[in-house]
Amino acid sequence: MPGLIGRKIGMTNLYNASETSIPVTAVEIGPCTITDIKTKERDGYTALQLGFGSVKEKAVNKAQLVNFKKNNVQPVKYLKEFRNFDITQYKVGQVITVETLFKEGEKVSVIGISKGKGFQGVMKRHGFGGVGGRTHGQSDRERAPGSVGASSYPSRVLKGTRMAGRTGNDRVTVKSLEVIKILPEKNIIFIKGAIPGAINSIVEINK
Repeated sequence: MPGLIGRKIGMTNLYNASETSIPVTAVEIGPCTITDIKTKERDGYTALQLGFGSVKEKAVNKAQLVNFKKNNVQPVKYLKEFRNFDITQYKVGQVITVETLFKEGEKVSVIGISKGKGFQGVMKRHGFGGVGGRTHGQSDRERAPGSVGASSYPSRVLKGTRMAGRTGNDRVTVKSLEVIKILPEKNIIFIKGAIPGAINSIVEINK
């Protein structure tokens, strides 16, 4: 889907005409530079490679730097490919801004990396209620997961059993979020509700 790269700023509130408070997430989107155009003849598919965030040449690997110089564009820190763009309407080096792609009131999908919470138990990771209170000599069972499988058959823990483990730091997509307001002069878009990721994390917003 066509989209842009942005940086999550944080959450705030906006008020509509009836003075109702709307929780929104502010995202700095772009401007994104077209660093390359993928064509079906050369690459087997069509897409726009967009770049976001300036960076010094010494911070870019040689392969990327050669591609930037070949296309005569400034090095960028983040690169992502977006399909479903009409590549005939764009050219390498062109800058895409938030107001050219998004409109207030439309629905968007946001992709980001969720906050990493490290190794967590079943209560925090899956919302378990715990085994119960300390009774009949039990001293350490309040937050335990309980039984994880039968003994004689199948004599193993089945795949997919909800247990303790690494929590967060996953690629998460939230769909059908409404665009409440756009500030084109500041490249900021306000999206209703929460989006995945920590403050200052990179997100991908698709139409």
